[in-house]
Amino acid sequence: MTSPSNPTSPSPPPFQGPGDAPGDGADLGLLSPVRAGSPAESATGDRAFLQALLDAEAALTRAQAGLGLAPGEAARAVTAAADAAHFDVRDLALRASAGGNPVIPLVADLTAAVGDAAGPWVHRGATSQDIMDTAAMLVAHRTLGHLLADLERTAVALAALAATHRDTAMPGRTLTQHAVPTTFGLKAAGWRALALDARRRLASVREALPVQLGGAAGTLAAFAADGGGEAALRLPSLLAEETGLAEPPLPWHTLRTPVADLAAALAHTAGSLGKLAADVLALTRTETAEVAEGAGGGSSAMPHKANPVRATLVASAARQLPALAGVLFGALAAEDERPAGAWHAEWQTLREALRLTGGAARCAAELAEGLRVRPARMRENLALTGGRLVSERAALVLSRYVGRARAGALVTEAAARSASEQAPFVDVLRECGELADVPQEVWADLAEPARHTGCAPALVDRALAHGPPAPSPTAPRSEETP
Repeated sequence: MTSPSNPTSPSPPPFQGPGDAPGDGADLGLLSPVRAGSPAESATGDRAFLQALLDAEAALTRAQAGLGLAPGEAARAVTAAADAAHFDVRDLALRASAGGNPVIPLVADLTAAVGDAAGPWVHRGATSQDIMDTAAMLVAHRTLGHLLADLERTAVALAALAATHRDTAMPGRTLTQHAVPTTFGLKAAGWRALALDARRRLASVREALPVQLGGAAGTLAAFAADGGGEAALRLPSLLAEETGLAEPPLPWHTLRTPVADLAAALAHTAGSLGKLAADVLALTRTETAEVAEGAGGGSSAMPHKANPVRATLVASAARQLPALAGVLFGALAAEDERPAGAWHAEWQTLREALRLTGGAARCAAELAEGLRVRPARMRENLALTGGRLVSERAALVLSRYVGRARAGALVTEAAARSASEQAPFVDVLRECGELADVPQEVWADLAEPARHTGCAPALVDRALAHGPPAPSPTAPRSEETP
């Protein structure tokens, strides 16, 4: 191996493209593949956030013009100038450190951009937090649109799997061990239920995301000075109309319920999708092999591997969201009328929560749409315990012949013998003289674990009756051999 100090060592490739220069500091998603290239990533990027800040400023001036508090020409000038392409994001970021937030330098640049006539109406009466909070809610609102679409894709794909595999028997597992038979359709219906529940929560939170407008200390004092109390009280409503956000009952500078609600919904969504990922990761293990991702990922060292990458990425997001949500919940305890530090801690945390959850939703949709099911392997795994996973059913059935207590004792003894002697569970039971009167058809029924999935198929039907209709079951992505 050539030493790095050897002058004959090959030079590293040159940096390519804007944002890739050494020392640039740009976060291009290298360490976060779950969100890299996702719609949520672009919707939460620095330029997207800058555009939201500008949209908030322009909407405020338009709302003031609607009440006669600003000239219509000023509102048009601010709106025309509010284009993120005309501003230097990096320069704004560097200058933000002086005042603790990027709104201060942005207001200066926007004021200069609109000229002397409209300049006095830029940011008039507002405080930085009004603009930052409104922009954050705009970014969240726009990003959640992508999440909702991907959750819908996920639910539709899972509905198809549930309908197709309504009766596909597989081992149910509790505490990692085979328990009783279930169906893959019921498992997929459960995943779908979580995706739909997450979608409902996010849709509800999205609808309630509010504008922020209170002025320096949440009293609307500067706006009242311009146009009187009545106009000031009407201004948040007009700002809400201009932005498409909700009107809050009060300025919420230190009443952080909107952010906490959003954090909870994002953490719930990531966790719900994490359940899907956790199950897929377990079911794709080599020794289980009951499902496979449609396009597994490769390994840098082991060419034979097809790793469950989509599930892995979803799982990574699910593990990060609780900590991020904790930071956002911690900001609820904000002092005074404007806090120092609590509000500032939300910005990057909320963006990362939106990005990770959005990336997880995209990966989950791809996972669900490409998942391959292996019924033959499920049948093989049902037989791994020699039929012992019907022990619950056997105890219930045999209690009709020898009573509940005795049936339980016989089944427990037979299960232990079956395991130690590697003998079929039902054959061991049949050797018991106390069960000589049990009809042959009962033994035949107990010998088929796939017959004992309980109400699983009916539960699938019940689940699919709620939410978007399931596509016709056309047996997609099913493999009869592993």
